[in-house]
Amino acid sequence: MRVIAGEFGRRKLVAPRGDTTRPTPDRLRESLFSILAPQLEGQPFADLYCGSGAVGIEALSRGASRCVFVENDKAALAALQQNIQSLGLQRRAQVLPRPVTAMVNKHHWEGIVFLDPPYDKAAEYETCLAALGENPPTLVLVQHDRRLELPGKPGKLSCFRQLRQGDNCVSFYGLADG
Repeated sequence: MRVIAGEFGRRKLVAPRGDTTRPTPDRLRESLFSILAPQLEGQPFADLYCGSGAVGIEALSRGASRCVFVENDKAALAALQQNIQSLGLQRRAQVLPRPVTAMVNKHHWEGIVFLDPPYDKAAEYETCLAALGENPPTLVLVQHDRRLELPGKPGKLSCFRQLRQGDNCVSFYGLADG
């Protein structure tokens, strides 16, 4: 696994051993960040269920001002800390070692939020989207299995775009009109 482009382009990242996390494929990350490029510069970013932090680190590499990483798995947290350290991102990264469902209501999320719960925890998608829909950030990106149907209008958010690659899908949510 590697950072695709930007300040840390081509730098290798470590991933936790085992199958408790599911990395976002490089091709999907590349497509996603090509779409985000015009609005990413200087924006705060949050990587929820971050695993090794590859998505949040990619955001930092491409111009995000800072990133909040939320993860509860010990092996993933160890990989995340190693990646942050090796890239010298300590000043731009905040790590919250807690369950996302416990944090999503307690934190004021700004800028762009990337949400990627384990595919087998479908209820967590709706819990997180409902919480984020109450006080929405600028943009919410949700990676999910393409067969999973997510709510179209959770709270003040509305799904306005989907990026599909293979079995993966990223749904884009922004402030709903009216």
